[in-house]
Amino acid sequence: MSDLMEKAASPQLSRRTLLKAGALAGGGLTLTASIPMVARAAAGAEPAEAMLNAFITIAPDNTITIVGKNPEIGQGIKTSLPMLVAEELDADWDQVRIVQADADMAKYGPQMAGGSFSTPMNWMPMRQVGAAGRQMLLEAASRRWGVDSAKLQTRLGTVVDPASGRSLTYGELASEAAKVAVPDIAKVPLKDPQDFKIIGRAIGGIDSPRIVRGEPIFGVDTQLPGLVYAAYERSPVFGAKLVSARLDAVKAQPGVIDAFVVEGNGNAEQLVDGVAIIAKNWWIANKAREKLEIEWDNGEWASHSSAGYDKKARELMAAGKPEEVFSSEGDVDAAFASAAKILEAEYSYPFLAHVPMEPQNCTALCKDDGSIEMWAPSQTPQGGQQGVAQMLGLKPEQVTVHVTRMGGGFGRRLTNDYMHQSAAIARKMPGTPVQLIWSREDDVRSDFYRPAGWHRLRASLDENGKLTGFDDHFITFDLGDGAYNPAAMAPDIFPAKFVPNLRYAQSKLKSAVPMGALRAPSSNALSFVTQSFLDEVAQEQGSDLPNLMLELLSTRGPFPDTQGFVGMQPGFKPARAKAVIEKSMQMGAWGTPSAEGRAKGFGFYFSHMGYFAEVVEASISDRGQITVHNVWAAGDVGSHIINPFGALNQVEGAIIDGIGQAMSLAVEIEGGATVQSNFHDYPVPRMPVTPNIEVEFIKTDYSPTGLGEPALPPVIPALVNALAALTGKRVRSLPIDGKALV
Repeated sequence: MSDLMEKAASPQLSRRTLLKAGALAGGGLTLTASIPMVARAAAGAEPAEAMLNAFITIAPDNTITIVGKNPEIGQGIKTSLPMLVAEELDADWDQVRIVQADADMAKYGPQMAGGSFSTPMNWMPMRQVGAAGRQMLLEAASRRWGVDSAKLQTRLGTVVDPASGRSLTYGELASEAAKVAVPDIAKVPLKDPQDFKIIGRAIGGIDSPRIVRGEPIFGVDTQLPGLVYAAYERSPVFGAKLVSARLDAVKAQPGVIDAFVVEGNGNAEQLVDGVAIIAKNWWIANKAREKLEIEWDNGEWASHSSAGYDKKARELMAAGKPEEVFSSEGDVDAAFASAAKILEAEYSYPFLAHVPMEPQNCTALCKDDGSIEMWAPSQTPQGGQQGVAQMLGLKPEQVTVHVTRMGGGFGRRLTNDYMHQSAAIARKMPGTPVQLIWSREDDVRSDFYRPAGWHRLRASLDENGKLTGFDDHFITFDLGDGAYNPAAMAPDIFPAKFVPNLRYAQSKLKSAVPMGALRAPSSNALSFVTQSFLDEVAQEQGSDLPNLMLELLSTRGPFPDTQGFVGMQPGFKPARAKAVIEKSMQMGAWGTPSAEGRAKGFGFYFSHMGYFAEVVEASISDRGQITVHNVWAAGDVGSHIINPFGALNQVEGAIIDGIGQAMSLAVEIEGGATVQSNFHDYPVPRMPVTPNIEVEFIKTDYSPTGLGEPALPPVIPALVNALAALTGKRVRSLPIDGKALV
């Protein structure tokens, strides 16, 4: 890929970068880089300057410590970002040590794990930090030997003089390098990609050996002197208010230290009304909840249910009068009036929970001066820090957040309600560290759910079978005017811009159900709807979905690049989409019949700047038992796969997640509360449902993007389209009811 294209697509360091060098006590070098980067918090916002920091420390024994600034939730970012630094530093990976950064906006800029943003935000800045350190080490060797630094080389943590054969380790040079003038960061040369030795190398997760050994690195493992444990009882009905609770009965239980009411602040993302129970261990605290005779004012929300939402949504779709049109091209009504054939279908999908393996937890210590120290497994630790400070009337710098390893997140830990609960409890117990742990039931019933949704779709075909019009009346939820709306549908969702006459309209339902981002937010639902309905269109044409997609994608050229959250990012490129579609067809032998009793289905989606096309091969028994045998996935996430080991894990995990969502997962609301409570009635996918998965990446001339999300959306329509090919019956509502297909 050209340097020009790569620089246009990724944030970089500049002359305004604040790069500092310093000597370590006992010798060595520490390198700090404060990296200005243009960012936007939300669509439509004016660009604002944000800061990213990376730290390199080189000890005399040649140990190189690199700070992993972003939270690690299993996506491998604690390994892959330091790989970028180490590559350009020309370090010996075996001598690299990685430590997790605390939450600190001033030092590190945005620290988050979500939206597959970590790679595109850090691809160039982390490399430039490493390259600057390498340049300073070369200059230190140049001064010692009296040789032009341009004639020196670096190899695996050493500086070499090819002419004389002399060499010095980075550790031997570190103290001198600390006195070298910081180079102009905009002019620091980067490696030619063909010389990469660490980027592109399959490296196991840096924490994996520690996890296998059972070392206490997760949030729930936090231990402090004098630690006590807390359980938090909140209303099962969303939006309810606490009326009364029998605290004396709870306090009388053996091992219970205290119990008290915590008043909410009216913000479900921070603090809802509840009762905190403090005990010597968590089991005692959790068990004592049974003694609470608690009364709630459930208000109007106690009448809400999934069945009620579904009934109202179907009435709105049948009425055919959307509240608003949010995307329109051409003359949709004229296209349908002149159509030779009109297809109609209604699609729906349920609420979904996140259920990470490690339930929500947080440890907090309120100090004598009123400041708070926290140990939090958060995907947005800085958001939690700011929110806790605001809730408690503190300055952000009075809230210290140590970021712990997370046992999964999938978007749940983007919302920091558990941090606010922990801080509110600790505030009432100054000087005593308190660890709040949710039960699995708390975790399922107190989530920020993937929103349910309903779509009434219509497509018009002319006398030649060409798709001339597309209409979607979307029934969603009114979540107010926040910066991010997980129930929203973007106006440019495919096939927008590829069908001459298109209209997206919506109507909204009221609800108190908390909703948030779940892995591949919006895309995990909309892919099912749009790709499944387009499969119906293709069938009516006498074609198939991948060929219809290729036809539609051929109607226009690339979309312009845009200013986004990660700086300038490439617009949608039809050629990239076509390439992964064709690759997946080749991988899955599309067009070749499957074995008897099996069929193949296809799905494509562009999500979080990544392009994925997938072919699924499935079967169904005469009792409706669905088996996914094979998934062939082709992806394009840019010019480099930083860590192939981690990349494969992300794609395989996303595909398994998608299969689980399609086949068995749904959260039902009844009486204003969640019906499901644990894994027995929310059966996440396990080993027996895991198919054979083959993954291939197409490398293109674009800066690398993330892999946490984009592989998930296509597998859901690919599966339901395979079942349609197999049974002749369409799946238009999730999760799949296998018995209805036989």
